[in-house]
Amino acid sequence: MEVYVKVTKFGRQTLLAICDADILGKKFTEGGVIFEVREEFYNGYKTGIDEALSLIKTSTIINLCGRNIVEKAIEQGYVHPEAVFKICGVLHAQIMKIL
Repeated sequence: MEVYVKVTKFGRQTLLAICDADILGKKFTEGGVIFEVREEFYNGYKTGIDEALSLIKTSTIINLCGRNIVEKAIEQGYVHPEAVFKICGVLHAQIMKIL
């Protein structure tokens, strides 16, 4: 399975944004909440899920969007299942590391 990955560095922080390839550019609305998987935020390059998850080790702020990437992050112990937000069946999780 492929995902889009974008890495942005600012100061001591590294922002890692990963989304499932099939939801990039889509908008989801549920109960007054609008969630957009914006290309400006997630579209850096396309890669496999395992390679994308390996970047978590060197990132300080991580945004994960999509069923495939979030479920794999849960499976590998990066995300607690109760910390996942779901809108229209699309999973979203965030990880923040304190330096």
